[in-house]
Amino acid sequence: MNNKELVRTAMTRLFGQRDLGALDDYWDPGYVQHNPRMPNGLGFFRQIIPSLPADFRYEPGLVLEDGEFVSIHGRYVNWSGKTMIGVDIFRVKEGRFVEHWDVIQEEVPATQSLTGNAMFPIA
Repeated sequence: MNNKELVRTAMTRLFGQRDLGALDDYWDPGYVQHNPRMPNGLGFFRQIIPSLPADFRYEPGLVLEDGEFVSIHGRYVNWSGKTMIGVDIFRVKEGRFVEHWDVIQEEVPATQSLTGNAMFPIA
């Protein structure tokens, strides 16, 4: 499995299927987090994933790879009551996520954007 497939599979399992086993299969125990609201390691995920609302949904989008860096564009529906669009960037080393960055913002419907363009998915 290449790094692009690995990231799509891991994110779909963890967020889409709420499968905590994905953490053991894809995330490194020494996972370094660059989101200032999340701690290093995997404990945060083990707490937050089971507490997601029943109608939470993750939708993966475009995946780009540049060597050991992989980014995935995704939609997080009902993340703290909002629909968020994010780009998660992972550094993948020997099939495991060792480092993470992200950018995330609340989705603005195309009908409310200045351009009329949707934020997700990328066509």
